[in-house]
Amino acid sequence: MSVQAPSEPNVRQAVPFFMVTDLAKSLRHYVDGLGFVMTNQWVDQGKLAWCWLELGGAALMLQELRKPPESKLGVGVSVSFMCKDALAIYREIKGRGISARRPFVGNGLWVASVTDPDGYKVDFQSPTDVPEDTELPEES
Repeated sequence: MSVQAPSEPNVRQAVPFFMVTDLAKSLRHYVDGLGFVMTNQWVDQGKLAWCWLELGGAALMLQELRKPPESKLGVGVSVSFMCKDALAIYREIKGRGISARRPFVGNGLWVASVTDPDGYKVDFQSPTDVPEDTELPEES
């Protein structure tokens, strides 16, 4: 018996879903700071409780916890967004006042990292032929 490949892939996108302690604070970080756009939301009892955010072809979801977390959020969680130009994203978010690690080259990729208010690490990465472990020089 042969299995025929489907004409369209069934799985289309992986979307990180972050539980957060303060949705308004997280939205300031992701929307105002990183440039995401809210494209969907759920309001529960008059309060925003969940949202879907997009940046280019990538997305993530945020939902506010209903009770304090039992342990620290974001520990060990890292999401990488593959970009055409991670350095341009780094410059944009720095221009918006977001604290970001100076980009470096790892595994043939420029890596620009930020950490959100709950400790989730978000990396923006783009291919490069610059040598490994190179750091972007400080801009004057």
